[in-house]
Amino acid sequence: MEWTRGHVIGRGATATVSIATSSLGDVLAVKSVELLKSEFLKREEKILSALSSPFVVGYIGCDVTRYNNTIMFDLMMEYARYGSLVDAIHKCGGCLDEPMISHYTSHIVHGLEYLHSTGVVHCDIKGRNILIGEDGAKISDFGCAKRIKNPGESTRDDREAWIGGTPAFMAPEVARGEEQGFPADIWALGCTIIEMATGGSPWPNLTHPSSLLYRIALSEELPEFPAFLSDKAKDFLNKCLRRDPKERWTATQLVKHPFLEELSSVKKSTNDDTADSPTSILDHGIWSFIDESETPYNHSRTYSTLNSPNQILKQLSMNSGSMVNWNREDSWITIRDSEDNNIRRIQ
Repeated sequence: MEWTRGHVIGRGATATVSIATSSLGDVLAVKSVELLKSEFLKREEKILSALSSPFVVGYIGCDVTRYNNTIMFDLMMEYARYGSLVDAIHKCGGCLDEPMISHYTSHIVHGLEYLHSTGVVHCDIKGRNILIGEDGAKISDFGCAKRIKNPGESTRDDREAWIGGTPAFMAPEVARGEEQGFPADIWALGCTIIEMATGGSPWPNLTHPSSLLYRIALSEELPEFPAFLSDKAKDFLNKCLRRDPKERWTATQLVKHPFLEELSSVKKSTNDDTADSPTSILDHGIWSFIDESETPYNHSRTYSTLNSPNQILKQLSMNSGSMVNWNREDSWITIRDSEDNNIRRIQ
């Protein structure tokens, strides 16, 4: 497919996202990285190219091009003109009402049901990784995603050997470095509902990163359920936010929950109420979650071999090279632990 690259609308350490148009006049989003550093983007492309669902951002193709005298690997994706779920929250005054939460949650759950049925664990569900398109919410950014070879089994040998995600949305078993399977996506979904309802972190009162991971990993506490939510909504959250992953409902069970019943107060064209021009939306940081995973942190230990949340965060902060404001949602980093002893990050 012939296409023309437009201006850059997002930039990471080595990856960029550009707006583009096809020879047929369609608008695309193109995520690009230098070919020699494209291992993780190629891995994302491999997973995304095998997916097809109205609740997952659409894969269009990949290409190798020359840009600014550099050979680039390009991942072409569906363009979501309304931005991310975080943008929707901001446009609505910092939180969403329950009908809208139900509306978007229904789309996310259907997307997770599809992903899990194909053996894919997303590993980083959160508002910034949910895009809003013409036909609703779509799961995006598969930079942390992995396939479970035998979805019916949970032995460690049958999983890819890494832990990834955003700390505030991590399930207890993930924070402990134990496993990251389908139930971890369900926990993150519950945290995303709280994010929609409050506009902030599911753990808003924790000001120190090690305290956050200790609380998630080792306490018996749960994120606080927003008081204004209905009993149906709180029951849905209860099914997601169970510390024992075996007790969490599956996506297939959740799609039948009464909280996701269609609500007449949600307009079919809700997005039109807050639409901006494509260029202005993208310039406002919709693609700020852009993958920076190609930037390695060189150190001698992987995440799973560290003994405590405090050690995990100490290592992360030492390697980040900058001060991180852990109280702001948009400053959370996504961490990965892989077999090559590198911790890598994306915003």
